[in-house]
Amino acid sequence: MALPVGLDLDLLRTFIAISEEGSFTRAAERVGRTQSAVSLQVQRLEALLGQTLLERSKGGGVELTQRGSYLLGRAREILAMNDDIVSSLGNAPVHGTVRLGFAEEFSSRYISRILAIFAETAPQVEVEFTSAVSCSLASKLKSGELDLAILEQGLEPRQWPAEEIWRERLCWITSEFHKQHLHDVVPVAVSPSDCQWRPPWLSECLWRGMALRTLDHAGRRHRIAATSSTTAGQLALALSGLAVAAGLTSSELPAGLRRVGPDEGMPELPEVALLMLRAREPRQPMTDILAACIREIVSLAGPST
Repeated sequence: MALPVGLDLDLLRTFIAISEEGSFTRAAERVGRTQSAVSLQVQRLEALLGQTLLERSKGGGVELTQRGSYLLGRAREILAMNDDIVSSLGNAPVHGTVRLGFAEEFSSRYISRILAIFAETAPQVEVEFTSAVSCSLASKLKSGELDLAILEQGLEPRQWPAEEIWRERLCWITSEFHKQHLHDVVPVAVSPSDCQWRPPWLSECLWRGMALRTLDHAGRRHRIAATSSTTAGQLALALSGLAVAAGLTSSELPAGLRRVGPDEGMPELPEVALLMLRAREPRQPMTDILAACIREIVSLAGPST
């Protein structure tokens, strides 16, 4: 489905100036542009809307068409609303508390930068920060304990609006010293089948299912050698030499661990995505400001290396 046309506020301001001044020359002086630049702005606006908005009169002035008259009223409403929002947020300090939950698998690479830029943007807002497994955050969001949650795709409550902000492929991780991935029957570390954090709308832990099904489909023999409900715990099991674990491609690994390449006999794992979800009734405008900071930091930083 095609996206709706987006109106450029600068074009609307110029259009209003021409309408009120009745002259391209006076409008150009008013908005601080050349007359040719103002003419080009009108052409862009008319092309955008597919309508003729202005007509030059015989005396050299400018008159609105029927469509132009309609747009004039609506343009004034749009700009008045825009100016009111900017004035309100710019002049009045934002106070209050915002509650953020961030999946622990991902938080270490981003959270310090996110909180730093948020503190500069809204210095009088307190942040209640929770780092936990995605399953736990999904439950907290649903129960109204969080305003904003950053969690793994697939763990979000059903029919809950979400924005994807990041995507990365999983990889196999093994000990540099024990090399369990070379065994005929690969020992793997995964989440327990009865993990206490798994939400009721899921039949299994996502990473557990991804890892085991990938091995099954590749015909690679394996056994569950150990379980842990957290990624950190599974990596510790891999480090000990008990098993191979699934982790993120860009994660900073503890000393003694390494990623297993596809040329070493382990099948390629699927991608996982990170989602941003707001509460049903988030505390505003703090939540929107924090969401913008998160979006900026994640898009600029990208996955850690």
